[in-house]
Amino acid sequence: MDSNLDLKKKLLIENWRREMEAVQLYELAARQEPNPKKHNILLRLAEIEKEHAILWEKQLTELGYDLSQLPVIKVPNDLKTTNLMKKLFDIEQSNATWYQSQRNLLADENLLQILDKIEEDEAEHETTVNSLTRSTPSISNVLNNIWRKERWHKQKTGDWVGDAIYGVNDGLGAIFGIIAGVAGYTNDSHTILVSGFFGALASTLSMGAGAWLATKSENELMESELIHERREVQEDPEHEKEELALLYELKGFSQEESKQIANRIASDPEQFVKAMAQEELGIHESTAANPWTSALYGCISTFIGGIIPLIPFFFLSGLPAMVTAAVVSILAHFAVGAAKSLITVRSWWASGLEMTAAGIIVGVVSYGLGLLGTLLL
Repeated sequence: MDSNLDLKKKLLIENWRREMEAVQLYELAARQEPNPKKHNILLRLAEIEKEHAILWEKQLTELGYDLSQLPVIKVPNDLKTTNLMKKLFDIEQSNATWYQSQRNLLADENLLQILDKIEEDEAEHETTVNSLTRSTPSISNVLNNIWRKERWHKQKTGDWVGDAIYGVNDGLGAIFGIIAGVAGYTNDSHTILVSGFFGALASTLSMGAGAWLATKSENELMESELIHERREVQEDPEHEKEELALLYELKGFSQEESKQIANRIASDPEQFVKAMAQEELGIHESTAANPWTSALYGCISTFIGGIIPLIPFFFLSGLPAMVTAAVVSILAHFAVGAAKSLITVRSWWASGLEMTAAGIIVGVVSYGLGLLGTLLL
């Protein structure tokens, strides 16, 4: 029992050390950052890491640990911006793996809730960086990588938002291209509407089927890896246990502690398989998505995007309908592009203008092909 308590304390102390190291590095980066906005963002990130460290301090206090015995954390003060951000990237990437592996070790519900809390906080980092309207590539790209890599679990909310945005984008672009092409070929508004509507239905079904198959294939690949890992554990458990112990040695545990951890995990065969899959392959059961949910989001978002260019044809006809549809579609392209900034680090106006340009090109080329069709068909 005492050995388990000592191991738990060692884990919590290491958690605290990692967070405090990140605090000092973010503060150092903030001192070197001349841009006031990015300076404040870096300071806020340091505050968040400090809050995480305090959570671990509280847990240590509950275990009766004297906080005055915590190690003194010092980081080099002469790190230049590029090397500093690279070090932050490496630390955050290492911490992601470190914290994830603890889910296989800790059965304490309070500690698991803290890990969830930290995960929620870090998931907000990407949203924070999106507030920058101007970004220096060397800083913003590294920050984005850090925050993306730090997502220890698949962010279900972020996933469906991203899928929805890209689904709307796909439907909007495809149907705007169809009606522009048909409009170039004929002035019949009814023909344009029917072509666009059934094109939207086809795109909707295609996107839904594609999302279902893609998600199902990912899950099957994951399950295949788990079956393979389970077979290895069954055929040669001692070898796998040795591998797991070595992996924990690489995380900073002593040889004796690593063996203790590996033996503890190996006592539960199913947990052993999950731990090996996580440590060796980076596979965690929470990363599995529901194919039907993916298909539903894909269908709904694509149909919404596809129906937007058709709306004017329900109320207008002829040239006014086509002009209105073009204006509505171009504005919708900008809106979708701006919405993409929710899941990327680009500014909303740059992303919106890019999508607008793409929509205009699709419309012009499709209309031109329609005109060409009147000569060839």
